[in-house]
Amino acid sequence: MRLWDARNDTGDGSVRFRRGCQTRAPAGETAGRIPPLRRLRTKGPVRRSLPTISAMQKKEDMISPETRVQIRRYFYAEHWKIGTIARELNVHPDAVRKAVETDRFHRTQPMLPCITDPYMEFVRQTLDRHPRLRATRIHQMIRERGYTGSVIQLRRAVARLRPPSREPFLKLQAFPAEQAQVDWAHFGQIAVGRAHRTLSCFVATLSWSRALYLEFFFDQTMENFLRGHVHAFEDWAGQPRVILYDNLRSAVLERRGDEIHFNPRLMELCAHYHFVARPCQIRAGNQKGRVERAIRYVRESFWAGRSFTTLAECNRQALLWRDQVAHRRRWPGDDNRTVAEVFAEEQPRLLTPPVHPFPTELVLPVRAAKTIYVRFDLNDYSIPPEAVGRQLTIAASDTLVRILEGTAEIARHHRTYDRHQLVLDPAHQEAVLKTKRKAFEATPAGRLTLAAPESKTLLDLAFAQGESAGSQTAQLLKLLDLYGPAALRRAINEALERNTPRASSVAFLLRKQQRSAPTPMAVDLSRHPAAQAIEVRPHDLETYDELARNNSKQ
Repeated sequence: MRLWDARNDTGDGSVRFRRGCQTRAPAGETAGRIPPLRRLRTKGPVRRSLPTISAMQKKEDMISPETRVQIRRYFYAEHWKIGTIARELNVHPDAVRKAVETDRFHRTQPMLPCITDPYMEFVRQTLDRHPRLRATRIHQMIRERGYTGSVIQLRRAVARLRPPSREPFLKLQAFPAEQAQVDWAHFGQIAVGRAHRTLSCFVATLSWSRALYLEFFFDQTMENFLRGHVHAFEDWAGQPRVILYDNLRSAVLERRGDEIHFNPRLMELCAHYHFVARPCQIRAGNQKGRVERAIRYVRESFWAGRSFTTLAECNRQALLWRDQVAHRRRWPGDDNRTVAEVFAEEQPRLLTPPVHPFPTELVLPVRAAKTIYVRFDLNDYSIPPEAVGRQLTIAASDTLVRILEGTAEIARHHRTYDRHQLVLDPAHQEAVLKTKRKAFEATPAGRLTLAAPESKTLLDLAFAQGESAGSQTAQLLKLLDLYGPAALRRAINEALERNTPRASSVAFLLRKQQRSAPTPMAVDLSRHPAAQAIEVRPHDLETYDELARNNSKQ
């Protein structure tokens, strides 16, 4: 048998046999020709496309950062060969070789030339002298020096070159009961009937203990601003010595440097509660950072996902959250204590509140022209008829509207935050009906409607079915005199339910009610003609005394 070597392949499918490797066949076997071996290559040349340099570079660049990290670990930590790493991770050996090269691993992308490059030194020098100069002004300056690019490219360059403007701050220290911080927070708009009201939250926090007071209002008027202070002082059972404000209109009317014109109403509040109002510097929100963080805490912890139906319910939930969540959090000064515990230590050091609270009602002069209503906040509130045409005063709180004539209160109503509502006291309407000659009760229909308002619906339905409105009204008035307003109203409601809107049906139902009643109904005979003609002569009471003496003698 002859051995063959693949290295002697001729390339055309035949094989050259190695010399000197012939052996004789064993005895008993006939020597013969060995059958040809199977061809190791296909016919014709093998065509294989060689990868270009750009394709290889692209494959190398497609390796992810995670694969590159794995390659470097295998090579430097485990000391694997490049071919072993390539087979293990199924990547090209050139990619493995490129990944283990340190200079390529830390390669930097070449910076392409930019149209702003020639002007960068000028822009840098300009920003060093004027750090807050706007990019649009710099764009105008370099256009005069030959720049032809857009302002967008310049803005990117200015953002990189502008020096940082971070200002270092010191941690503010506060003494117990020394300072509080107050501010408003906006919470969008809500619908109240037909009105859309802006919901705002008054937030006050003590700077040392971080104790909170919050209350929601429908606007940020001066009266609500003062009302928030009064309610906070009542809740804390005292007030701090200094309160820090932003430069809001309710606190500062005008400011010129360090000279400040405070709101006169705020000065009255300060004099009443013996504290000092202190506004922070302009554009220095860090000076009242405690109340700013408190407002953010209210938004994230209380307001998010909260639902309520009335403003009173919202404020109830807010104070409940304050007591159960906000005051039970860890005190920033010591993680071993809560805000409630620190506030209990601070509260006795607060200033003692005065005996009488500060008045926070909105006082406005008003005059009623012809009707018994005066207008306030786009709503009409009733007054007694004798006050029409006189000069009056409205004193409005967050819940009540009081109407004064001089110092005497003539009307009181619950305040509504809707729009175009009539807030009527029935006593004022009854007084008008009594004083006017041709008032509502003077006409038959008016008297019937006043006694039984449901009669108007019954008369309208009866008229639509062809009945006479005057005849139906007269019959209902007779029934009113005989049975009274309460029984008439019950009968009219039952007739409307039975869909029999007629006076005869009401009379039938009244007789039915009278038969089923356990006691006879009282009948008013004051309007009966026969009863009015009866003359009753009073007896002399001495005759009874005479009868009593005769009986005693017997």
